Amino acid sequence: MNSPIDRRLVIIVRADPVICGHSSEARNLAEVALTRGFDEVRIVTWPLDRLEESGLPLKPMESVLPYSPGIVVERPGPVGGYKIPDGRYLAGMTGRLVELFTDGVPTVAMSLYLHPHTTAVADALRIARSTGLPVRVTTIAEAVGSDVTEVVRSAVDHGEFGAAAAVLANYLSQDLCVAVSEYTKKVIVESAAELDALYGTAFAAQCEKRVEISYPAIDTSAYLGLPESETARVLAARGLEPGGYVLYLSRLQRAKGVDDLIRGFAASEACISQTLVVAGRGPDREHFRALAAATSAADRIVFLDDVGDEEKPHLMAGCSAYALPSRPAPEFTETFGIALVEKMLAGGGPVITCDTGGILEAVGDTAVVVPSGDPSAITVALNACVAGLDPAEREWWQGRAREHAMQFDRVNVFDLLFERLTRAVHPAAQPALIASPRRVRV
Repeated sequence: MNSPIDRRLVIIVRADPVICGHSSEARNLAEVALTRGFDEVRIVTWPLDRLEESGLPLKPMESVLPYSPGIVVERPGPVGGYKIPDGRYLAGMTGRLVELFTDGVPTVAMSLYLHPHTTAVADALRIARSTGLPVRVTTIAEAVGSDVTEVVRSAVDHGEFGAAAAVLANYLSQDLCVAVSEYTKKVIVESAAELDALYGTAFAAQCEKRVEISYPAIDTSAYLGLPESETARVLAARGLEPGGYVLYLSRLQRAKGVDDLIRGFAASEACISQTLVVAGRGPDREHFRALAAATSAADRIVFLDDVGDEEKPHLMAGCSAYALPSRPAPEFTETFGIALVEKMLAGGGPVITCDTGGILEAVGDTAVVVPSGDPSAITVALNACVAGLDPAEREWWQGRAREHAMQFDRVNVFDLLFERLTRAVHPAAQPALIASPRRVRV
């Protein structure tokens, strides 16, 4: 007979195998929850076939690390047939949440991405409460990059009042509203203010007052203390040597500045004996391949589309420099930069990046910052990072970067997040959910 569940965490997110820092964040929060008094953690996400059809960049399934016992990944199927042109999968997700919300178990439901995940939580909670069944649910909604650039900001720009109002209203209906960076909150408030000015709504003041900052949770242990022998083995399997390559590892889309990096690398004198490793998947992969093939460095640029979770830290640790020259674009703006923090933890050469969105909140003053959209500036930075640093200077850069990145450790982020939830919910309303965490594992 199964033991009764005293406390449950449900995370609604685009989970693995999606290549996205927030799928990793969901995993990290789930793992910490098992040590903080949650008997069960469920990650509710999308069916694999739907993810494949969506065009989202996906990791090879065989490269995805397993979750710990106690974490259950659910992928509810669609509801209805061909006569329902859209919304079938969202209906399946909402329906499953209703079931989880009405079984009487004290539950914290956390949604990453306001649309459609917070929408699903808001709808499920409304339906659950209408059933008359016991509902003991507290909610957290986390706004991430695409919530702002692709949903709220786009809706405001196109005069889509209803769409923007729906996203913001569902967001503010949650018990705790957080954003992944100060930059993200700023854009949310600015977008809400524009909506208020156009239509007489009152969203901006609520967002300013209620939205708190919760930086992404990162498993620092996966990047610290990497054995040099294992790093050398991993690199050798790829035909690489420690310190012999510049690394880009993130989604392959133009807003990430990969084309600027390719041009900057090709012009770098210090990189004449270096390889540029472009690792990742995304919608603009073929564009970048064609661009690389047309440069003088074509034979020194390699693309990897099968890097797994175990290999990634070693690739980061062995590079001479890591470059993510992200630039603002209508469809995407870097609102934090999880990959940058992961690289800072792993070691290796300096980070080269841009003051775009929330990137400086991720890297602080521990990175080489160049103007966005400027390949020549990348060339100068590469020359300085690859050939201009002696071992002591390189070690200094590594130490400062790692020290800054440690604040984003998943245990620290989890505990701060749930302290905020405790303050947000009245103690008499949900006593079982806001009691001091009891450690069940260490």
